[in-house]
Amino acid sequence: MSEKVLIKGNEAVAEAAIASGCRHFFGYPITPQSELAAYLARRMPKVGGVYLQAESEVAAINMVYGASAAGVRCMTSSSSPGISLKSEGLSYLAGCDLPAVVVNVQRGGPGLGGIQPSQADYFQATRGGGHGDYHIIVLAPGGVQEMFSYTCKAFDLADQYRMTVMVLTDGILGQMMEATSMTVNSEQATANSEKPWAVGGVRTGRARNIVNSLYLKPSELEETNLARYEKYKLVEDAEQAHDSYLLDDAEIVVAAYGASARIAKNAVDEARNRGVKAGLLRPVTLWPFPKKAFLEASKHARAFVSVEMSMGQMIEDIELAIRCSRPVSLCSRVGGMVPDPAKILQAIISASQEATA
Repeated sequence: MSEKVLIKGNEAVAEAAIASGCRHFFGYPITPQSELAAYLARRMPKVGGVYLQAESEVAAINMVYGASAAGVRCMTSSSSPGISLKSEGLSYLAGCDLPAVVVNVQRGGPGLGGIQPSQADYFQATRGGGHGDYHIIVLAPGGVQEMFSYTCKAFDLADQYRMTVMVLTDGILGQMMEATSMTVNSEQATANSEKPWAVGGVRTGRARNIVNSLYLKPSELEETNLARYEKYKLVEDAEQAHDSYLLDDAEIVVAAYGASARIAKNAVDEARNRGVKAGLLRPVTLWPFPKKAFLEASKHARAFVSVEMSMGQMIEDIELAIRCSRPVSLCSRVGGMVPDPAKILQAIISASQEATA
């Protein structure tokens, strides 16, 4: 068994990036993400890496664009308003088919909002965030251990599909501390393998590549978009991921991700104690959304309850996944407020009563 260390979620992400071969970080401080950047400011120089605090979030994402085009593993991180500023850069990365890792430690909004945890960036993350037709892969860890392991996975997926991968977490997970194993898988050994598509100039001895998202001929732009969406279909088929708890015979399925899922699990246990067959279905990938798992659960479920720290954003994907075949109710808190197990339990009981009425 590997040795575990007690570490904060934001810092676990930073260590995972280093373990994955990332040596280029570009960021800008914002609460509740700032520990991640501060940690890498200390660590990157010690491992021969580059830490650069940009003059703005806009500058940081464009530095990621440039470093990725050169073929190195790179990342940035921010919290909700900062991700909004990066949205144009996310679109440019997609338009050039460049791999990158972006971490969003969500806080309340809209606008400056507050510094408390939120999950109201779901639409922003799963619908791209910037202009044009594109997707990014979105991973939603449920604890500090997963913040480490999913950040490692994010770099692998980014390189595999030449896409941006977002690690979507929140202020609770970013600030909490848990015992975490820092073991990486064998794939990290090839972190900086040759990327024949990357730019490099004449010194590399390879062909001069051009990274570009501008197509003045509409037919060429259409072709690139159609080809990109063929890749997205492969991602949807291969990368849907979820976790479940007491789901096999569940009549009321609670859907939640991130910190909300940790809270919802307690409510599921109490519902079972009261004779309600409840279960938890936790999306790990928010895009691609685990449609197959939800559709399968709908075969035995009588109702779904979506637990979110938003006004109800994931609930739309649940309804689409199950093709509106079962009622889906919302249990949420917003603005930095956190759902409590008692409120979730009441939502489960209400859904059960309505389903049998």
